[in-house]
Amino acid sequence: MITRRNLLGRIGATGGAGAVASAMQTLGMFGVAQAAPLPELPGSYGKGRHVVVLGAGIAGLVSAYELEQAGFKVTLLEARPRVGGRAWTVRNGDKIEMIGEATQTAKFSEGVYFNAGPARLPSFHQGILGYARKFNVPLEVEVNSSRSAYIAQAGGSRIKMRAAINDTRGYLSELLAKAINQGSLDQAVTAEEKLKLVPFLRAYGDLDEKFEFKGTARSGFGTPPGAGVSSFETPIKPVPFDTLLANPQLPMTLFEDAMYMQATMFQPVGGMDQISVGIERSLKSRAVRNAEVKRIRQSAKGVEIVYVDRPSGASHTVTGDYIVCTIPFPVLAGIDCDFPAETSTAIAGVVYDASNKVAFEAPRFWEREQIYGGISFVGGDTSLIWYPSAGLHSERGMILGTYTSGAKALAFQTKSIAEQIAAARAAIDMVHPGHGVDCVDPLVVNWRKVPYSLGPWPAWGGIPTGPQEGHNDSAAYRLLCQPSGRVVFASAALSQTPGWQEGAVQSAHAAVALIATQVAERALTEPTLRAAA
Repeated sequence: MITRRNLLGRIGATGGAGAVASAMQTLGMFGVAQAAPLPELPGSYGKGRHVVVLGAGIAGLVSAYELEQAGFKVTLLEARPRVGGRAWTVRNGDKIEMIGEATQTAKFSEGVYFNAGPARLPSFHQGILGYARKFNVPLEVEVNSSRSAYIAQAGGSRIKMRAAINDTRGYLSELLAKAINQGSLDQAVTAEEKLKLVPFLRAYGDLDEKFEFKGTARSGFGTPPGAGVSSFETPIKPVPFDTLLANPQLPMTLFEDAMYMQATMFQPVGGMDQISVGIERSLKSRAVRNAEVKRIRQSAKGVEIVYVDRPSGASHTVTGDYIVCTIPFPVLAGIDCDFPAETSTAIAGVVYDASNKVAFEAPRFWEREQIYGGISFVGGDTSLIWYPSAGLHSERGMILGTYTSGAKALAFQTKSIAEQIAAARAAIDMVHPGHGVDCVDPLVVNWRKVPYSLGPWPAWGGIPTGPQEGHNDSAAYRLLCQPSGRVVFASAALSQTPGWQEGAVQSAHAAVALIATQVAERALTEPTLRAAA
């Protein structure tokens, strides 16, 4: 069977990149650059051309892999001693270095790890899941929501998630059913709709024959079922409606309804960094680690990058035809570059959000409360408690006592490391009384202090801002989605999901499309390139 890729390969073998470009334009394979999917490039498309990829996070790794598959020579430079970027898994012995803070060293038991950055993969993120599948990275279910977890508030009042969800639903169903039966909604509900809606509300809220909510076993058992005929289950006593409404965390009962949080969620077995490791393992040329970029230059003929090998301090120069730059914008703003003034201003103006995590190792006391993964929402400075989905029923696990972002995170990161740990431990002790002391060997990550990141993702709408997903369309955003000469920018920051790895994949694909377009345009207009092709 002749595929488009095979056809383009045959055209390229006889006519070079210029002929391939013409064919791709005819086939409609060059679209709007920043929205373009990964083009079907033949394996010889990039022959004789060298792309330098800066940064070995997901965007850099995907760009490097796909460019290599299209025949480009790729040099991948990474300032850290590891690949993955924000997809950072901390294990025993690993060090956490933050600007202005003492170095922390992880002291985790065998099998315990801490995903300092992303920790879940939505099932509709088929880009990143596809690369996991392609590179044989085993996945397991990430339990993102547990009905046994809690919504809690200062003072120690806590409500089981199943009770908060189902009791609230029961009370609201009762109110709506009564309003319909009393004729209060006759102008909004037809007689035919009423005949269908009222029985539904009775089932939806588990109402009695008088359409009153008196409690439901959905919220838990008052008396659990047992053996024989004398151990029938009974529903737990419902939480009073005013108590539910008084809990400021009640809106978090809708957490799992958000598209990004809906089951089924996944995680790589052994840590989020395994996807990055799997991609790099498949590269023809592995990443050059500890390579800190100091200078970027470009001309009509190519690009030049100067980097320093961090352990030795030795300076090196790499030349090439194009750059895919995935360096976070706050970091890039501090590098000596010759971008046009408009581009430099746009880069310097990108404000990154704040995000913090505080993790502990502990015996799995939460499992004795039937909590297997999921999140308890506590509000305050620490926001939530996140329970591990991996290693269920093992002796010990990693429990997250803080995960904040936005304005709250900006304030929290000003506390000392000891104060951040104390706040996270206190939140855990509030929800699980007496177990704060079980939480040991803490680790703190303040992403704005992490070298070579200086933040988790852009706050394109400013801080405080709304959800990190969606409708990024500022002038700076549009400019940075376009090439700056021979430099193409790529990262989750340049997607509509800047906090998710899926955005990094999408941006990497767009970057490859932009490089392919540049090669095509030059092959069509520059005689030397036509001859070389």
